[in-house]
Amino acid sequence: MEFLQGQSKETTVAVAIAVVAVAAGAAFLLLRAKKPKGCLDAENFKEFKLVQKRQISHNVAKFKFALPTPTSVLGLPIGQHISCRGKDATGEEVIKPYTPTTLDSDIGYFELVIKMYPQGRMSHHFREMKVGDYLSVKGPKGRFKYQPGQVRAFGMLAGGSGITPMFQVTRAILENPNDNTKIHLIYANVTYDDILLQEELDNLAKNYTDRFKIYYVLNQPPEVWHGGVGFVSKDMIQTHCPAPAADIQILRCGPPPMNKAMAAHLDDIGYTKEMQFQF
Repeated sequence: MEFLQGQSKETTVAVAIAVVAVAAGAAFLLLRAKKPKGCLDAENFKEFKLVQKRQISHNVAKFKFALPTPTSVLGLPIGQHISCRGKDATGEEVIKPYTPTTLDSDIGYFELVIKMYPQGRMSHHFREMKVGDYLSVKGPKGRFKYQPGQVRAFGMLAGGSGITPMFQVTRAILENPNDNTKIHLIYANVTYDDILLQEELDNLAKNYTDRFKIYYVLNQPPEVWHGGVGFVSKDMIQTHCPAPAADIQILRCGPPPMNKAMAAHLDDIGYTKEMQFQF
């Protein structure tokens, strides 16, 4: 009788374990099933509605586009971009790449911060867009691949609107509690008013003081200025970016002349091609 009672207890425990295992498996499958599917199509353009347009400066605006449902995600891998299609001032079709400043943790919408140049063909399209209009988007596009912890630290060299991929990568790293990667950003512009996403960048630097450092460089600084002056130099890179090592990488994104100059600086300092990536 005692043997049967013992066997009954063992059976009860086994059944309980089995029930827990089945429940855990079902929960896992349910979570997987509920994981939102990205809205992008790499082969075909899809339309997204402009729901908000906020002017940030005389030539910069933030555009907010709605996704199909409030729980939809764009589905853009970290560090990659989208192709946007529009029409220039003559009515000709134009396609240009842009990097959203939002992540897939921002559900139901995505945002683009656009600097609109007087003669820019796609700039004309964005300048003319009104709330309720639709933007044609295709993606994801890009060669950049990122996994948390793949490097110890990133150095970033950004110029002008080249800050957008850097901002996206930075946000993704800093907002991931399991990612300890450090980021050292040098951000160059002509004037103080040209600095994009300054409030957001400064907030990240304030909230993640041990993981994110930013150094602003201006070609035409105001009278009172504590950042760098002129063009980004080798000395600035050596002072504000991690030294060459197998577990670091330097990312760069800016106007073609800047990218060319930065590549030369990095080569001279001793960063190998494997340590460099250009968006």
